Amino acid sequence: MLELDHISFDVPEDTEKKSAGNREIIHDISMTIENGKFVVITGPNGGGKSTLAKLIAGIEKPTSGRILLDGEDITDMGITERAKRGIGYAFQQPVRFKGIEVIDLLRIASGDKKMTIDKACSYLSEVGLCAQNYVRREVNASLSGGELKRIEIATVLARGSQMSVFDEPEAGIDLWSFQNLIRVFEHLQNQNREGSILIISHQERILQIADEIVVLTAGRVSAHGPREEILPTLLGTASVASACDRLAEKEDAK
Repeated sequence: MLELDHISFDVPEDTEKKSAGNREIIHDISMTIENGKFVVITGPNGGGKSTLAKLIAGIEKPTSGRILLDGEDITDMGITERAKRGIGYAFQQPVRFKGIEVIDLLRIASGDKKMTIDKACSYLSEVGLCAQNYVRREVNASLSGGELKRIEIATVLARGSQMSVFDEPEAGIDLWSFQNLIRVFEHLQNQNREGSILIISHQERILQIADEIVVLTAGRVSAHGPREEILPTLLGTASVASACDRLAEKEDAK
């Protein structure tokens, strides 16, 4: 279980300005993500979604507050220490590694230098890739954005993450690859895995398969609850994006 306890995060303003100070990106967020849950964080652009994901993964450190994983305070731990404790993070744009084969990447992710071809293929099959065609492929420019996304998800599975964080996994991929990506997430959800999945996204199709939805506006949680409660409020307008903008306007008006 992951707990955010009054988390805030700010960055220095432009130091050339006379009124330079700190600009708050995340403001006093407290929430709990239970094990086995599929949670989607959504909201308008600039609301702090990706920053929150980086705070959870350990890429950034909160200015104040605490982050606990199964009761252990991990606030001061970096991304490597958190990965060892079971938090996996997938970037918006997966990294390409010239000269490294897919099986090498899976071995590195899992920590199993002797991972067999069959074991590697099982992870690739789980994300919808024809394993024999990919296990010896180089992780380079010859792979499409959708293929890289699914390979990155396979590395998260190989790592056995207790919590897997995906920052806008739909970014930079075509419609066909996106549909395949949805199937992968649906498959992961239906497995009833003990680990939890946290996705940063504003795509309606991803929101539709979530257990819980968190709406983040102006660095604050403006809504958090089961999909059945939150999604209808977002779909009351023309799109999820416009619904999030409406929530942001309400938050600004307070």
